[in-house]
Amino acid sequence: VFMVLSLLSIVYGALRCNILAIKIKYDDYDVRVKPAAYLCIFMWRSFEIATRVTVLVLFGSVLRIWVFLIVLLNFLGFFFYPWILFWLSKSPFPENIEKELSRVGTTIVLCLLTFLYAGINMFCWSAAQVELSDPDLISKSQNWYQMTVYYIVRLMENAFLLLMWYIYRTDFYLYVCAPMLFLQLLIGYCMGIFFMLVFYQFCHPCKKLFSSSITEAL
Repeated sequence: VFMVLSLLSIVYGALRCNILAIKIKYDDYDVRVKPAAYLCIFMWRSFEIATRVTVLVLFGSVLRIWVFLIVLLNFLGFFFYPWILFWLSKSPFPENIEKELSRVGTTIVLCLLTFLYAGINMFCWSAAQVELSDPDLISKSQNWYQMTVYYIVRLMENAFLLLMWYIYRTDFYLYVCAPMLFLQLLIGYCMGIFFMLVFYQFCHPCKKLFSSSITEAL
């Protein structure tokens, strides 16, 4: 019961972050989110987060040391990704975050922001993509390429972690139908991707402002 309540609270938080990110990106427009959009986001985040956490728990139950390496690589990758893009863009260092902050203080704030960004992306696609070269620190464009790469890589990673769990599973899982659980988790993650596609294709409140739809991009 507590696990379900925790999952619902996390999914609700992800849903609110999604809506907030949309309103920040399109603050010049009157954004009205329909019930169908709320439903799609809820199903999208529920399947995505629940399957991701379950995969990490199963993998960690049989390969305890390796799960820390997987989590660390994921975290460091997403932490440094915005900084790498910032350095490649050769943009000036952000100075307009807070006038009272020194350069060191600004760096600390940006590190905390990318720390939060990395923590979110370890489990689900972040609603707002950090862009340090932008004055608002948030990417206002809809990058279908990044989203596609993220979900393809994440699906492959989940499949690999489940395969390692299946190979090294212990007698603890003797009464669990491992092939069925393996298949259910992969289908569950694909269901999350499906509801994400439905949201961006049909239910996004600002889909008319997209230069191209997600199906065209794919």
